[in-house]
Amino acid sequence: MNLEILPTRTAGAAENMAIDFLLLQRYPRATVPRFRHYAWRAPAFTFGYAQKINFVRTQLPPDEHFDLCRRPTGGGIVDHREDWTYSLVIPRGHPLEEQRAAQSYRVIHEALAAALVAQGVNAVTKPSEVDPEDAAEATGVCFQRPEVHDVVHALSGAKIAGAAQKRNKHGLLFQGSIWRPAAGVGIDWELFRDAFILLLSKALGNEAQTTPWPDLNEDEVSGLGEQYSSREWIEYR
Repeated sequence: MNLEILPTRTAGAAENMAIDFLLLQRYPRATVPRFRHYAWRAPAFTFGYAQKINFVRTQLPPDEHFDLCRRPTGGGIVDHREDWTYSLVIPRGHPLEEQRAAQSYRVIHEALAAALVAQGVNAVTKPSEVDPEDAAEATGVCFQRPEVHDVVHALSGAKIAGAAQKRNKHGLLFQGSIWRPAAGVGIDWELFRDAFILLLSKALGNEAQTTPWPDLNEDEVSGLGEQYSSREWIEYR
């Protein structure tokens, strides 16, 4: 079984969130995991599905223009202005999808930390007995404080990478973010990507394979993007 590696794309916040969700819901080959790294068309912040919009607004920079979108996953507020963003979809029935949230969080972040170590970053995953989904909801802002199995600097404990998850009948959507300033200078992000994919494929028990962009229904992508950019969705809570 393969780990499908999709092409890198750049889009607005709502479109990026819509594509991630549709890769979980509508992907043509629903039996294989799939990975994508993507970029942002404009400065952007996303926040967890369950977060209150009034709280979110108190944490955003004043007098700046940026995209804002509620994610389909949980977690806290994420600043995407200087991050390296990726998503991973694991179909229902895959061994990792059947594990608890803490286990999937740990496995993916251990692969990420090892790829950073290969780039000279003294990175480890933070140990704890707390469930990462519960902890992420409590912190509110993703990079203010590391939680269980987040990727951190081994000496300082400063947070480098975090993520949020969503499970439904189709499988698991894992949305991850690396804060580049925290990772440090001198990182070759292309080499990091290749190493991360290799380590991730080994952790999942799948062989990485570059795959063309899937034939998603563009009307559905556009429609969900409009929903995610709407005031009703952003101010849902």
